[in-house]
Amino acid sequence: MKSQIPPFDTVFAAFADSAGRWPDRPFLHVLEETATVYDIPAGELSYGAALAEIKRLRDAYAAGGYRAGMRVMLLMENRPGFFLNWFALNALGLSVVPVNPDLQSAELEYMAGHARPVLAVAIASRVADLEQAAAASGVGFPVVTPEADTPSLDPRFAGMETPQGAPLSREAAMLYTSGTTGKPKGCVLSNLYFLHSGRWYAKAGGLCAMNEHGERMITPLPIFHMNAMAYSLMAMITVGGCLIALDRFHPRSWWQSVRDSRATCLHYLGVMPSILMKAEPTEQDRAHNVRFGFGAGIDPKLHGPFEERFGIPLIEGWAMTETGAGAVIVANHEPRKRGTNCLGQPGPDIEARVVADDGSETAPGQPGELLVRHAGEDPRFGFFSEYYANPEATAEAWEGGWFHTGDIVMRDADGDFFFVDRKKNVIRRSGENIAAVEVESFLMQHPDIKAAAVAAAPDELRGDEVFACLVVESGERDEARAREIAEWCLDRVAYYKVPGYIAFVDALPLTSTQKIQRGELKSLVARLLTDPGTVDTRSMKKRRAA
Repeated sequence: MKSQIPPFDTVFAAFADSAGRWPDRPFLHVLEETATVYDIPAGELSYGAALAEIKRLRDAYAAGGYRAGMRVMLLMENRPGFFLNWFALNALGLSVVPVNPDLQSAELEYMAGHARPVLAVAIASRVADLEQAAAASGVGFPVVTPEADTPSLDPRFAGMETPQGAPLSREAAMLYTSGTTGKPKGCVLSNLYFLHSGRWYAKAGGLCAMNEHGERMITPLPIFHMNAMAYSLMAMITVGGCLIALDRFHPRSWWQSVRDSRATCLHYLGVMPSILMKAEPTEQDRAHNVRFGFGAGIDPKLHGPFEERFGIPLIEGWAMTETGAGAVIVANHEPRKRGTNCLGQPGPDIEARVVADDGSETAPGQPGELLVRHAGEDPRFGFFSEYYANPEATAEAWEGGWFHTGDIVMRDADGDFFFVDRKKNVIRRSGENIAAVEVESFLMQHPDIKAAAVAAAPDELRGDEVFACLVVESGERDEARAREIAEWCLDRVAYYKVPGYIAFVDALPLTSTQKIQRGELKSLVARLLTDPGTVDTRSMKKRRAA
């Protein structure tokens, strides 16, 4: 099978084509609620008006001396300016590094030092934080707000370009993803990655079929994740649709936002249906124009009841930042086997295996690790390009010519795939992947902690919660000390990585080589969840004011 090459070679070119075809159509819609939170104007921005602003920004960056192969960090939340600046930089061959606004000092410093951007564009409330990260990392890039004039390129960065190939394979963005080996890895994503993601979604068909007659997609998911940036955004551009990006998920006003935006489709994470189902049913539950929802992780017990109450099929799918649409599995055709964690079947352009620890194929009904690749002459078509500056990790992920996902699945006799668990030591909390090793690493920086082990604990709403087993220096091992440790963490890392449970233990389960026995730790956490000595710190886990 020959992989289909997109008709454009950059993200900007794809947008410019859509703007030429549908200049008067709305490209972005900012609802009043989102506008109030961000203190920006509400309303719609047309494709034509957006293209004019993108070209103005492109010319300003070009005049400033910014060149292909350089990187620019963007910390702009879900504001329209993110898209406009990305496309303007993309037109010049630069890559963007989207920044999670919840990241704190230690994380920002690491990202700055690893990505080595030549500039950062950030909302005013975070300029100082990024300036501190720029200085602490030694990179020293300037930080400006979106409203400021574009500064000229610092002469020190004249040689900061990364190697450049053909535009289609050129780096368009670098997204950071948590793994199992400590610090997040930078996933290099090409123009092809984004273009293929948009085309795949636009042509997926079945229950999530799209048309070119004015689709309107509402999403509360963050733009710094591939879901919104590669699927939602690029699909709307492909079909000339309108993207309604909320600042975040607001349960009480969600359905009103859906109605006010006239959305025809929506994106969700598993926590959203769980929260929405807790509200009392009303006569307005089906008062909307949505044809389908697309997402992952719904509580199997709620899948059928949610669809019956709100009249929307929720299309469960599987993908990773690394796979993009090069290998995505989605249950967009009946029977979807609701209530079973069914992911559907791979399409004809995807090859998938389910393997045991020894590499052998598992029998139907038996769990194993999911291995994927694109069918045809290029098994990496549509996937990430590499883990930046980490060829060892890239090679390990692609061992044997297959991408090793680290997810445990099961395939039934019909060929449907079902999600079972994660092989990787990754905690999945409300859509955020959290590496246990990374949390353990920053906990060990606390002066009172002698040893730390972190694992996932079940959470009814969020899927997983971070559970920390700590060995501390002499002193009280009580609630006050646990809360002090959690508060210390909140000043240094994103709130969602902070332990939601803290248990003080005498010793950790270790191997003979002093490594954490992950299986034993999982059993220990299950026991400690009901132990009266375990401190529940979940109420402390709140976003810090911007």
